[in-house]
Amino acid sequence: MIAPALWKKSSFSGGGEGNDCVEIAHLDTHISIRDSKAPARATLTFPTAAFAPFIEALRETHPTGL
Repeated sequence: MIAPALWKKSSFSGGGEGNDCVEIAHLDTHISIRDSKAPARATLTFPTAAFAPFIEALRETHPTGL
């Protein structure tokens, strides 16, 4: 499990109380993503080099959502 201090909340945390959010942990070899409302649930983990292409693919399929 990744230490709690390593998780950072996205700057795009949604309106209201900012609860619609993801958290990201950046480690030497990978980047992990989790739902801030359910941190004990599963995470997505990517090799560091694969993270930027993943985000770019999301932007291409959801241009107004990211």
